[in-house]
Amino acid sequence: MKYRRFGRTDWQVSEIGYGMWGMAGWKESDDIQSAKSLDLAVENGVNFFDTAWGYGEGHSEELLGQLVRRHSKEKIYTASKIPPKNFQWPAKPEYTYEDSYPVNHIVEYTEKTLVNLGIERIDLMQFHTWDDGWSHREEWQRAIEDLKKDGKIAAMGISVNRWEPENGIKALETGLIDAVQVIYNIFDQNPEDRLFPLCEEKDIAVIARVPFDEGTLTGNLTKDTVFPEGDWRGTYFVPENLNSSVEHADALRPIIPEGMTMAEMALRFILENKTVSTTIPGMRKQRNVLANTATSDGTPLPSELVQELKKHRWDRVPTSWSQ
Repeated sequence: MKYRRFGRTDWQVSEIGYGMWGMAGWKESDDIQSAKSLDLAVENGVNFFDTAWGYGEGHSEELLGQLVRRHSKEKIYTASKIPPKNFQWPAKPEYTYEDSYPVNHIVEYTEKTLVNLGIERIDLMQFHTWDDGWSHREEWQRAIEDLKKDGKIAAMGISVNRWEPENGIKALETGLIDAVQVIYNIFDQNPEDRLFPLCEEKDIAVIARVPFDEGTLTGNLTKDTVFPEGDWRGTYFVPENLNSSVEHADALRPIIPEGMTMAEMALRFILENKTVSTTIPGMRKQRNVLANTATSDGTPLPSELVQELKKHRWDRVPTSWSQ
C-alpha cells in the first residue's frame, strides 16, 4: 500500500481508503461479512475509513468503532459526517442554514458520532451536505473552532453534492476546511477545473468518492440490469441514466489494457492525480478488498492511456434522480 499526505494535517493515509456506506442496516450475518472485509483491508494497509451517521443511523459508525478497537495497535484514521438537520440529501439552494447545520445540531451529532465510535476525538468530521450559500455564516465557523479546541475533532471537511464540485469553493476559501470529499472518476473529471487547483493552493486534502460511478465503471452493468427491491441504485439507475451509463462504459472496453479489469483501470486513473489524497471505494466483499488494494502498487498507467481516458469526461448536471 502506498500512502499520501492528507493536506495540511500532514497525516499519511492509504491512497486506497474504505467507503463504508454499504455497511448499514444489514443483518447480523452481513455485519460479520463486513467485519471480515474491514479487517482484511487493515491487513492490506488501508488506514483511512470514511463513514457517516446517515449510514444506518450510526450503525456504520459502530462497525468502524469496533474495527478501531480490534486493531488498537494500528493507527486508523476515522472520518464521519454530520447529517443535515432536515435529513435531506443532497442540499438544495432553498434549504436555509438553520434547516441544515445550526450550532446545537453540529455539536449534538458530533457527540453522537463519538459515542458510536467509542472514541474521544475523531480525526475528520465532515458536513454531509453543503451549499455555498451558507459559507459566510459565522455560526458553523465558530462551532468548528470550538470542537477542535475541545479536542473532539482533529480536522473538518465538507462533502460536496453530486456533479457540483464548485459548490464548495467559498467554504474552502474561509481557510477553516481541511478536507473536501468530491465525486471524481473517469467520467467525473470536472473537479480538475477549479476545485483541485484551489485545494493545492490552500493545502486542502481531497477524498475522491464514487470511484466506480455507482457501479458503472466496474463494467458489470447492462441495459437489462435490475436491482433488488430496496436497493438505492434502483432509484438512481432509472432507464434514462442506466442506458447512457452503460453506453459510456461500453465505450471504454476497447482501451482496457490486457489483463486489467475496468474497475482496476478506474482506480488507477484516480491515483494518477496526485492532488487526490485518497479514494474510498465501497468494498463489502473480501474479494473486492483484495482487488482494490492491489491497485496501490506504484505502477502508473501508460501516459497515452491516461490521455485517452481524459477524452471520456462526461459532464453532467444534477437531476431529480441524481440524488
